[in-house]
Amino acid sequence: MPRAEGRSIIVTGATGLVGRYLLPLLLEHGFAVQGIRRQPGRRGGPDLLAQGPEGIRPGPGRIRWVAIDLEEPGVGEPDPMGPADGLVHAAPIWLLPTWVPRAADAGVRRLVAVSSTSRFTKQGSGSPRERETARRLAEAEDAVQETCHRRGIRWTILRPTLVYGGGRDHNVSDIARFVARFGFFPIAGRGAGRRQPVHGADLATAALDVLDNPATFDRAYDTPGGETLSYAEMVSRIARALGRTPRLVHLPLPLLRGTLATASCFPGLGHLTRDMADRMDEDLVFDLAPARRDFAYDPRPFLFPDEPTSLPRRRGVPAAW
Repeated sequence: MPRAEGRSIIVTGATGLVGRYLLPLLLEHGFAVQGIRRQPGRRGGPDLLAQGPEGIRPGPGRIRWVAIDLEEPGVGEPDPMGPADGLVHAAPIWLLPTWVPRAADAGVRRLVAVSSTSRFTKQGSGSPRERETARRLAEAEDAVQETCHRRGIRWTILRPTLVYGGGRDHNVSDIARFVARFGFFPIAGRGAGRRQPVHGADLATAALDVLDNPATFDRAYDTPGGETLSYAEMVSRIARALGRTPRLVHLPLPLLRGTLATASCFPGLGHLTRDMADRMDEDLVFDLAPARRDFAYDPRPFLFPDEPTSLPRRRGVPAAW
């Protein structure tokens, strides 16, 4: 466990999926935390910390909320950011490169950033939008490493696979909402592509574990979940957890590709691409052995629902396609 006495940690994405698990952990271990939020006056944090996820309550640490727009750092900031020893970046990593110098000026000498294995899995996508995502991830990682080297910051990058947790994700939880609403789920082909869903709490624990671990300095790690299962089995397990008999409607790939392409033309569904259907039969599997070796990474097997708030609450088409 990292030493916390007198240390301050900046957390970006503090109210997001990973941040909501990370903040209580940092506070429990006694860190002073500066939680970065985008909108001035929007205090999303107190409710988060009133009762931490998985029963974790705030400990001896303390939190201060700071309003900063990471897309335009330094522009119209109503709250000053104080000195800090470290930064955990749980917001999109492409927002980080232009912000690292600002963090360095605040005294940060240790950086842990959350990226994504989409850097690799979407490189060859037929969707220009997905290829652009892969490019932005790769360029951001490279820029972060170069800037950290110049500014004397030791960095670690974590690349999760299919992140879920607390009903806040657009992967597992959106599948659950679709099944809860319609009672079935469309699958391209056999849905045999293997997946490794990783819980946000395991990423938060990983960020804490690498913080003071020299073996992880200046390295990037794939951080998949603790269980590998097929796409079809993942959907079936979600359905059973909802008290539903799994009803997987296996569609020919061209039909589902066309359906997704058409659906993407409607408002609110622009994130859908025909390539999502292709990946249902593709393995998206990564090796956790380096992370296990260097910082005893031990993620949980896939569990849904993972906590009461993860039950479906809104209607929608699953972005996990």
